[in-house]
Amino acid sequence: MADHTFAEQLGAAMAARGLKQVDLVRLASEQGVKLGKSQLSQYLSGKTAPRRDMLAFLSTALGADLELESASDPATVQEAAPVRTFDKSSKLEHVSYDVRGPVLDEALRMEENGIHILKLNIGNPAPFGFRTPDEVVQDMASQLTETEGYSDSRGLFSARKAIMQYDQLKGIPGVQMNDVYTGNGVSELINLIMQAMVDTGDEILVPSPDYPLWTACVTLAGGAAVHYLCDEQAGWLPDLADIRSKITPATKAIVVINPNNPTGALYPRDVLEEIVEVAREHQLIILADEIYDRLVMDGEEHISIASLAPDLFCITLNGLSKSHMIAGWRIGWMSLSGNKRLGRGLIEGFNMMSNMRLCSNVPAQSIVQTALGGHQSVRTYVVPEGRVCRQRDFVYERLREIDGVTAAKPKAAFYIFPRLDPKKFNIHDDDQFALDLLRDKKVLIVPGKGFNWETPGYFRIVYLPRRAVLGEALDKLADFLSYYRQ
Repeated sequence: MADHTFAEQLGAAMAARGLKQVDLVRLASEQGVKLGKSQLSQYLSGKTAPRRDMLAFLSTALGADLELESASDPATVQEAAPVRTFDKSSKLEHVSYDVRGPVLDEALRMEENGIHILKLNIGNPAPFGFRTPDEVVQDMASQLTETEGYSDSRGLFSARKAIMQYDQLKGIPGVQMNDVYTGNGVSELINLIMQAMVDTGDEILVPSPDYPLWTACVTLAGGAAVHYLCDEQAGWLPDLADIRSKITPATKAIVVINPNNPTGALYPRDVLEEIVEVAREHQLIILADEIYDRLVMDGEEHISIASLAPDLFCITLNGLSKSHMIAGWRIGWMSLSGNKRLGRGLIEGFNMMSNMRLCSNVPAQSIVQTALGGHQSVRTYVVPEGRVCRQRDFVYERLREIDGVTAAKPKAAFYIFPRLDPKKFNIHDDDQFALDLLRDKKVLIVPGKGFNWETPGYFRIVYLPRRAVLGEALDKLADFLSYYRQ
């Protein structure tokens, strides 16, 4: 066989035995021989040759008289150094963001194979026909040549001034220009806050269900996200008794997501006042995620929790992604309010983190003043005859018609968080339910587990798609649930 290269001999011998690389690697492992797949690939490609002991194993295992094409002693042949591989950081070991997890991965794979998917999974308005107001687009276009350089690390004067004035209208006390930080969406700022604020072992109270980036960023920063329950029977309002039971000496802050994602709950004044009282009693920072504050329906009013806590250190996060349908432009902000003396050292950390990323997207900052000061087109969507409100009502009523499905009616945002009767459907694995629905009916939803909700049998629906699409998807869901059981 020496007339052929070793690589050719090895490949022919494996083919004759019907063995794949993985089979030969497994055979080696069973016999206590260290043979990696990358090492075997090197032999088959001719890039390296085995030493004498490995040559003997391969010959015996394959029942072939394998020879090196060189006359040199195999013991002198140098094997290639092991290939170095790279894994994710151990800091990510317990970090998850399943809103874009394995179910979405499967949907993308199906789409690549030409399968059409009905998407009810993500709060991204643009793909569903929601357009940015013309005035905002025109302002962006006219200012592009003026926004090519860096801005102040906190943001443009015009943007921060408009945000400060917006906070004043919301009753948030004491916000000055230097208390406003713009970001590439609220998501960047959540991470910035946690990196600046959290020490190893710190505990942050986070609602369950939650927007999972909060939990992920707390964990990534070395802290512990301690989840307090929101009560489904009370319309998904925070359970104050559960909040109190979760506080320890290590608790540093409480996250309040209002309006809530994924439930669409809107917190009334009395609940917010009780949360403030808990924070006051235990000297906690209040972190208020209010990105959906302009997407409130049924004549309800959104109240900023920071407006009720002038004596506490509060950080309020907001942005234009949802209200102005410009999620892709990535413009959000955070405002510091209340007793800022309590957070003097933390503010130094915010400044450091803000300086390190230089600044946020300057073209997007340039339209904040127009967006907040001009006509608020989002209001036309959330009035009773508005598109978002009508689609909310449609989805809610259709879900109620499905046997074994219940849901609290959302008051804000564009999500609903239904429950599947555990006795009827026996759901014990949310991911499997979502995958089975996707593969069977080509409908994509997000399982409740993705929002750090531990009770199985919940999922989130986004009601942004047009009514015809929602109707088709809900027909498929109803049919699926007529026979599906775990």
